[in-house]
Amino acid sequence: QVQLVESGGGLVQAGGSLRLSCAASGSIASIAAMGWYRQAPGKQRDFIATITSGGSTTYADSVKGRFTISRDNAKNTMYLQMNSLNADDTAVYYCAARRRLTTVYQYWGQGTQVTVSS
Repeated sequence: QVQLVESGGGLVQAGGSLRLSCAASGSIASIAAMGWYRQAPGKQRDFIATITSGGSTTYADSVKGRFTISRDNAKNTMYLQMNSLNADDTAVYYCAARRRLTTVYQYWGQGTQVTVSS
């Protein structure tokens, strides 16, 4: 099992920045990739970015150039640096992890709220 805990959400003005963290514990060695998703009120949960154990990254078009995903393996922590935030970025942000040899995320954090005021 893997446990994920997000932190770093909050209220920020449009144009501002936030950094989210996701601390992982448990069977860390079984993780092949970690990612960030978000869900706005009344909408489906959307993919934001993912990073593999080898450091390869992928981003959704909506955040490319503004958000940066990274991980510190020594701290078992993943980050999401969010710059140039706008009202459309308001959502609950979730981190996720998937085991090796799988294609879906099995583990999810509880989510952290990000609110961007215009």
